[in-house]
Amino acid sequence: MYNFSFSRSLLPFRTAALLIAIWLLSGCTSYISREKLPFPLTNGNCDEQTKVVTVPLPVIASSPNEGITAGALTAFLIHNRKDEISTLLAPQVNHNSNFGITASLYGAFYPTPDRAIELNLSQSSKVNHAYEVRLRDISQLDKKLELNAYLFKISDGSSRFFGFNAKSPQQMETNYANDETGYTISAGYQIGKHYQITLGDRFRDVDIKRGAVRKVPYIKERFATDDVPGINGFTTHAPRISISYSTLNNRDTPTYGGYARFTFEPTMQALGGVGDYRHYEVEAKGFIPLDNARYVSVFRLMYNQTLGKDVPFLEQSILGGETTLRGYGRNRFIDNSFFLCNLEERIRLFRWEVFNVTADWEVAPFIDLGAVMESLDKANGTNFEFNPGIGFRAIVRPNIVGRVDLGIGKDGPAIFVGLGYPF
Repeated sequence: MYNFSFSRSLLPFRTAALLIAIWLLSGCTSYISREKLPFPLTNGNCDEQTKVVTVPLPVIASSPNEGITAGALTAFLIHNRKDEISTLLAPQVNHNSNFGITASLYGAFYPTPDRAIELNLSQSSKVNHAYEVRLRDISQLDKKLELNAYLFKISDGSSRFFGFNAKSPQQMETNYANDETGYTISAGYQIGKHYQITLGDRFRDVDIKRGAVRKVPYIKERFATDDVPGINGFTTHAPRISISYSTLNNRDTPTYGGYARFTFEPTMQALGGVGDYRHYEVEAKGFIPLDNARYVSVFRLMYNQTLGKDVPFLEQSILGGETTLRGYGRNRFIDNSFFLCNLEERIRLFRWEVFNVTADWEVAPFIDLGAVMESLDKANGTNFEFNPGIGFRAIVRPNIVGRVDLGIGKDGPAIFVGLGYPF
């Protein structure tokens, strides 16, 4: 997923919208022999003459963290014989004054409705890189077993740290690069119609290096090692168990139902982790449709608690970014626990066919409310952040969502562009 924080002029965003409208006119639909598109680009569910929609798009973003990013991508949408997107491929090249030239390739492959593969390969000339693969399979044991795997090697030279607790001031902003290697694997077994129990394992090896944004102080120049656990790097290795309940009508693009999950994850020094500490997390979501799902009211409540001594700062309870408080950049607030409430009204404006691809176009006003704290019993109403905003989404069902979310926080507006619903 790509995301950009944006907190100053809206001019670059308006320019991008205009350019996207112009570039869309240059897209095209073609039919290519399947033998010229080898696996995994196509599969047995594709016609001999495979439909391929090609859409070139500009990449323009402005961020106080990353500066101005400009470039171009081309999206290739390969369809199966049911006219569903079975493969999305998007090569991209852009330039940023902090990171130099970045070349990347994003791919999403859906060989069957029960299997999905995602990859993101990205390399910048300065600091940044990302090599990520996600796998999901729900075809085993009569579809009662769900297997997931995520493997990654990433470095983000725009990362920020402001200090701990809900009152960490913007004036304490620092920059660093979190250079990470790791994986997350899990196996979930369906119990009855609505319950699932999931066992997993997470490994993460983190090295804290000098970032790419040199105008912002380096984290190790402003914060001492004794004050910020994990500032010199750390390793996490943790088993995980989750119990969930779901009545959602679709995993990726739900319009009806509810979801609840409890997760317990102990990090163990005996398994190679930096220390012994524990994560507890409770999440509940609901989707309430009206007018044949033209309007969908969505809510999410989440509580996360981290218990232990000298927990690395990137392993504590964190708020900020495209999936939590959308008025702030990633990892803006850090403490021992957090409470979060997201409210969103997803409104389908129209259904539009572009290049023989049918998409639902949504607008989604939202409110994000949340705070970090030492523990829930010590929550203080004055510490809660109130982030109103609005989202714009294009959905190609059953599994493709493109979104732009604009949130307002005390530090100013922030905009996030990415794939998938935020929750």
